[in-house]
Amino acid sequence: MAYSIALADRVREYLATISNLKIEEKPMFGGLAFLVNDKMCINVSGENLMCRFDPNLLEELAERSGFLPMIMKGKQMNGYCYVEPIGFTRKADFEFWLKLCLDFNEQVKSSK
Repeated sequence: MAYSIALADRVREYLATISNLKIEEKPMFGGLAFLVNDKMCINVSGENLMCRFDPNLLEELAERSGFLPMIMKGKQMNGYCYVEPIGFTRKADFEFWLKLCLDFNEQVKSSK
C-alpha cells in the first residue's frame, strides 16, 4: 500500500522539533514506520496515521474523531489504532496523536 508523502513529511517535521530522539524510518505494515529510540512509534498508512499507545487508554481514545481500531487477522490489536485524516487535520489534534505515541514509546522496551 502506498502512503501519503505529505503526511510522512508532517510527521518527520514534528519529530525533528524534539531533541534527543533517535529516529529511523522503515517500511512496515504496508506504510512507513517511524521508529523512535529503536521502537515502533507511529506509522503512516495510506492517508491515515497508525498509532501505538498505552492500551489502558483505549476507551478514551475510541471516542476521538477519526479513531479506527486496528484489526489484523480478525483480531483487534491492543495498543494500536488508525486515525483517519478528520482526526488530525487540526494542528492540535495532530500533535495530540504524536505526543500520545511518543509518551508510550518512553514506557515500552525495544524488541531487539
